[in-house]
Amino acid sequence: MAKFVLAGRADCPYYAKAELLADYLQKNLPNFRIHKITQHPDNWEAWLADLCIRNGWKHNRSPVIWRELLDRGSKGLLLGGFNDFMEHAQEYYNVTSAMLSDLMKDISAENMQTHLDLEEEDDNIRKQFNPLHIWIIGASTPACYSLIPMLASGDVFGVKQDLWIHLLDHSHFQNTLQGLKMEAEDLAYTCLRKVTLHTITDDDAFLQADFVIVLNDELFKEDQCSKADISKIKEECTQYGALIDQNARKDVKVIVSGTKYVNLVALLIMKHAPSINPHNIVALPTQLEFEAKAQIAKKLSINSSVIKDVVVWGNITGINLLDLRLAKIYKYDSSIWGSSNFSRPLLHMIHDRKWLKNGFISEWKKRKEHRSGLSAAHSIATAISYWQQDSDARGIVSLGVLNEGFFNLPIDIVFSMPVKFQTGDWQVCTNVTIQDEDQETLLEAAAELIKEKNIAFGNLQEEKIASEEPKGEVIGNDHTV
Repeated sequence: MAKFVLAGRADCPYYAKAELLADYLQKNLPNFRIHKITQHPDNWEAWLADLCIRNGWKHNRSPVIWRELLDRGSKGLLLGGFNDFMEHAQEYYNVTSAMLSDLMKDISAENMQTHLDLEEEDDNIRKQFNPLHIWIIGASTPACYSLIPMLASGDVFGVKQDLWIHLLDHSHFQNTLQGLKMEAEDLAYTCLRKVTLHTITDDDAFLQADFVIVLNDELFKEDQCSKADISKIKEECTQYGALIDQNARKDVKVIVSGTKYVNLVALLIMKHAPSINPHNIVALPTQLEFEAKAQIAKKLSINSSVIKDVVVWGNITGINLLDLRLAKIYKYDSSIWGSSNFSRPLLHMIHDRKWLKNGFISEWKKRKEHRSGLSAAHSIATAISYWQQDSDARGIVSLGVLNEGFFNLPIDIVFSMPVKFQTGDWQVCTNVTIQDEDQETLLEAAAELIKEKNIAFGNLQEEKIASEEPKGEVIGNDHTV
């Protein structure tokens, strides 16, 4: 099989003459195949120079013709220009070309118009392709393998929304990401239009980002405030924040998830992306919520999906408080029944107070030892779905947000607290009260977060924890506290 490639300027008369000869050979010879490439005259020289550099050829005119030898494990074999191709046809196939100059010019003009029409068609197709740009930092982590199909299935953003997923990680993970990219493409989801690989050194990192998902699953020492670990995180987040600030859309939403320093990572990105609204940068305690619900569901022999309004306060990956005072159970099989909106207070349904006080918390904290990435991915996908404009999220959920003095806690730290998502936005539920016995735990969590912040920003002095009046919009609820 003779496989030839014919490339040239769209307006080149000699390309037109070579094209006619190649078409004749392909039509009349069963083992002759031709592939044609046209370039706009403005792009031809740069395209040809790049082609010659990649293949080690020397050629400077239109057209250029080569024979493909990929089936023999070799690069293409340069044949030359039109005269070389005609000599080859005469010698091997006893065929020549006798096209007149006027016909050559007519065909070249037709080729040029066809090329412009195809460029316009491609441009119109590109304009119709308006995907959401999803950037995933730490894409080599196990959670990413489960997250991609959840996002691409259409359940999160809708089946009509095209997605362009950008996988970003350190350069030594590029082989891993290449395998992940191929597997993602193999899924053949209609929503997933493109997957690309990146490193933090790319100047276009986070370009046009609509969502940035940070998977911070790197293993650190047990010390929650290790200066070496925090210094490493600060260096990375400084780069992330600066590039997000420079390249991402100004309404980008940043979601931080992981196993260490999640609150601090969100705060550092905020500080180094000053043009991004801090309201759009959050840390996720959702996985902790789901783990608590699963533990309670197991105890009550119910499905965890019917448990709502569980709140995680404080440092998501450090000192935190699990609050069940507002939690409710729907569709619970008991002596009292109601409509689908009828609920029962969770604490009234748990009669084993000894387990609730001791065993439950220890079992809840042990669940993180068995994480493999699946539940983390589900937590991220769930939180993003809450954040959509048409979200029907109901009830209270936890979210790590920049504290502006809510609940008399220190300002300027990312603190997990109760919020409500409504029509693509969230607001802190500032009317939720904190019990006196819980206030000490929350202040300990705040002190831990302040210590992390001080190490990261080089301020090693102890910072006094001051109380301030709550700020922000109050969202009422009908929960009994």
